[in-house]
Amino acid sequence: MYDIIVVGGGPAGMTAALYAQRNGKKALVIEKNGFGGQITHSPKVENYPGTLSMSGNEFAEQTLNQILAQGADIEFETVTAVRDKGDHKVVETEEGGSYECRAVVLATGVKHRMLGLPGEDELVGEGISFCAVCDGDFYAGKTVCVAGGGNSALQEAILLAEKCKEVIMLQDLPYFTGEERLQDVLFARDNVRSLTEVKFSGLVTEGGELRGVEIVHDGQSKTIPCDGLFVAIGLIPENEPFAELADLNKFGYFDTDEQCLTRTPGVFVAGDCRSKFVRQLTTAVADGATAALAACRYINGL
Repeated sequence: MYDIIVVGGGPAGMTAALYAQRNGKKALVIEKNGFGGQITHSPKVENYPGTLSMSGNEFAEQTLNQILAQGADIEFETVTAVRDKGDHKVVETEEGGSYECRAVVLATGVKHRMLGLPGEDELVGEGISFCAVCDGDFYAGKTVCVAGGGNSALQEAILLAEKCKEVIMLQDLPYFTGEERLQDVLFARDNVRSLTEVKFSGLVTEGGELRGVEIVHDGQSKTIPCDGLFVAIGLIPENEPFAELADLNKFGYFDTDEQCLTRTPGVFVAGDCRSKFVRQLTTAVADGATAALAACRYINGL
């Protein structure tokens, strides 16, 4: 039996495993895709304290090696359920695996909602981004498009407008849904323009790099030349299989605060999957540490 099973191998999950092992607990990390989560889409990370520059993949590889060196186990499987047996939990997987532990950390992350365009996945990190804080500097003095019209899209665009030659907002609705205050700030900028009631139809590439976005607007097909596309149309949590253990808010995120606790003793949450205002690499690893230490206290009867 493991002391702690971590569901998810992103920054929060791997940090939870690291802290568990460092506190003398045996940890298993179960990841369904690949270790690192969303950060692996970032070709350069320059806002992580203590590290001048690294790629998201480098962070993922180094952290994975770190937890393996500490003695953590890993499994590549898809977790479908966590059964609460009182003094222990049973983690079940789609592949038929069944693992017992004393505490669970759910670090299931989120996935970005995509536009659904051909070739979109291949351009993530190579012209398509989801984070102006992470990647905005790469487009300094260049033209970028921002897909979306809510608060997140407006906030991304405000940051980009400080660096980019031009920011073009592309919204599929007839209006922007974000706060009027944010709209006032953004559209007061001379280098920002917008199109509403846009239908995205394709991407223009050259030599494997993004060169423009194809849209339908006012019944006409158009190509918007750009150097980068920031997609801000929402995040999708995948927490539904664990709704019996932890409350979800109306958006599907675990409804818990920075303590990372749930209503089920011995079950904790960490990272982007929980309700929070800021989703960054630093906040994910902070959650991982918090959840793991809480799990250790629970196991120790404290």
